[in-house]
Formats: sequence, structure tokens, C-alpha cells
Amino acid sequence: MSDQQHGKQLSTRSGTRRRRFVAGGLGAVALTVGALTSGLTLPSAMAATWPSANGSEGVGATKPVSGTVDGGMKRYYGTGDLGSGGQNEDQDPLFQLADGATLKNVILGAPAADGIHCSGSCTLQNVWWEDVGEDAATFRGTGKTFNVVGGGARKAADKIFQFNGGGTLNISNFAGQDFKTFVRSCGNCSSQYKRTINVTNTEITAPGGVIGGINTNYGDSLTLRGITIVGDSSKKIVPCQKYIGNNTGAEPSKNGTGPDSTYCKYSASDLTYR
Repeated sequence: MSDQQHGKQLSTRSGTRRRRFVAGGLGAVALTVGALTSGLTLPSAMAATWPSANGSEGVGATKPVSGTVDGGMKRYYGTGDLGSGGQNEDQDPLFQLADGATLKNVILGAPAADGIHCSGSCTLQNVWWEDVGEDAATFRGTGKTFNVVGGGARKAADKIFQFNGGGTLNISNFAGQDFKTFVRSCGNCSSQYKRTINVTNTEITAPGGVIGGINTNYGDSLTLRGITIVGDSSKKIVPCQKYIGNNTGAEPSKNGTGPDSTYCKYSASDLTYR
């Protein structure tokens, strides 16, 4: 599926289209941000332990979330219009979070449609995707802060996290398994912004393609700290892929890989292979 096609949905979605650690809550977010700004070395992520569901519930229409919602580790899966299990571009999410909302202790089963959409700043705490649909979560809004604390996602045919809005996305204590791209800054949205992505204490398990994709021409940056990469002894997973983004819907071109202290902020010591 092309980026241009996907750019037609809502505020557009992608450049190159598309589990449980300790869920430390908002305190973990503060620790992560503090460590990044102070230069502390964070410990490597531990092996993810995937949770068992406390019951299941089918979702036939998108569930709106405002304030804080605790799912009690129930599994939610798509039915009806949300139950195709395909990769088509116009799917709705299972959950739509209002600006400032928090969703925690939730498992998304299969089919998962387009996962979770954040309309503005949001926190996803201890949220698990057993089989990612179109994307696991999509972040929108300008000048916002998005926090993903704990949880995990696997079986993503394309992307896990899609960053369409502007601001900062913090991902910590997360587990990503079997994916094409772990997190992607939108490469061809009609409205483009500077995006800052911080990924810390996170376990990445092969097969996988790219941990983070960013647009250098819009001033994006990706910081990696305490990343454990499992099952990739040949180091085929690209830690940071740079692109030249656009707002025309065209396929963005690649612009190199590797650390550079400006766009791809990590060093060899930030990556542990096992």
C-alpha cells in the first residue's frame, strides 16, 4: 500500500506505512526524560513477559476515551466494521483518546483494526498488542507530548507507532517483536512538523526492519537509550533511518543511517545484542 493512499485518511498517516516490562506509570516518564537530559546511562531492558487477559470484549465501534481509563487487563478485539483484520488504509481505531487522556492496563487482540488514536497529548500505560492491525497507535496534534510506558506490540506487518502530529513522543519499558518499523515520523503528511522521539529501556526482537524512521529536513530527532536487540546477531535491524519527508503524498526518499549527534542520537553502547 502506498504512502500517498494512506495520507488520505483523516489527518493523513504515514511516510513509509506502517511487552511487558515494569509499568512505571508517570514516574517512569519523568525518569526517562530526566535520564535523557542528564546523560545518565540507563540499564538494558529485561525480557518481556506477555500478560494473560482478564476476559475479552468485542468492539464494533470506536471507543472514546477521556480522562483516565483502566481496562483491568481485559482483551479488546474488533468486530463488524472493525473486524476485517486487513491492512486497508481507512480503518478506524478500537480506541480514540481525547487530548490529555490516559489508557492503561489494556490488551488489544486480533483483529485490532487501527489500534489506538491519540487526538492530542496522551499516555498509554501497560498497553499490549497481541497482533498489530494497521498500526498499533497513531499520534496526532501539534506541540503535544505523547507517552508510552510499559507494554508491548508484536506481529506488525508495517509499523507499530505512527507519529503524525508535532511534539515529543516518549517510549519507555516497551517490547517490540516482529515488525517492519517500530516507530515512524510521518514521511508525507499534508501538514508536517518537527518531531522528537525518545526510546528508552526497550526490547526489540527480530524479525524487524527499522527501529526509528525520521525526517531530517523537518528537524526530527531519534534518541535511543538502553535498547536490547534480541535475535539479530547479524545486525540487520537499522537503529535509525533518515528520510527526506514531504507534504505532497509522494514516497519519501532515504537520507542515510547511523548516529550523527543531531538527528540519530545514540552510540554503540546504547545498543545491546543478545
